[in-house]
Amino acid sequence: MPTDSHALHLAFGPAVAQLARQWRRVIDRQLQPLGLTEATWLSLLHLSRAPAPLRQKELAFSLSLDSSSVVRLLDALEGAGYIERLEAMDRRAKTIHLTAPGRALVEQVEGIVAEARARMLAEVADAELAAALAVLTKVSATLATLLEPQP
Repeated sequence: MPTDSHALHLAFGPAVAQLARQWRRVIDRQLQPLGLTEATWLSLLHLSRAPAPLRQKELAFSLSLDSSSVVRLLDALEGAGYIERLEAMDRRAKTIHLTAPGRALVEQVEGIVAEARARMLAEVADAELAAALAVLTKVSATLATLLEPQP
C-alpha cells in the first residue's frame, strides 16, 4: 500500500474502480440463479428505493444509462411481469411501478444483497468503514461540482 502523497493519489481512482467492479461481480454471481443481470437487478432496486414512482428519464439518469437502453430494459422487465408503466398526471410521461411479483423479487434481491454485503464487509471495522465512507462522500461531492455545467 503506497504511503507518499503522490502514490496515494495515483492509486485511489483505480482502487475505487476495482472495488466497484468486484463488488458488482460478487452481487451478479449471487443473483444469477434468479435470472437477473446487473442492469435488471439495479433497475429493480432503484425503482423500489425511490421515494415516488420514477419516469423512464429519471431511471435512466439514476442508472447512468441512455434512454434507448432503458426502454429495452423496461420492455424486458414489463414482459417478465415485474413492472408496469402507468400514465401519470402528465399523460406524455408514464411512471414505472413494481408489480406484486416485482416487489417479491426485490425482497429476494435485497436479502441476497444483504448477505453478500455482510460477507464482503466482515473484515472491516465500523470505524474503518465510517472513515472510508467519509472520504468517498467528500470525493463524490467534489466530482458532482466538477460535473456541473460551466457557465
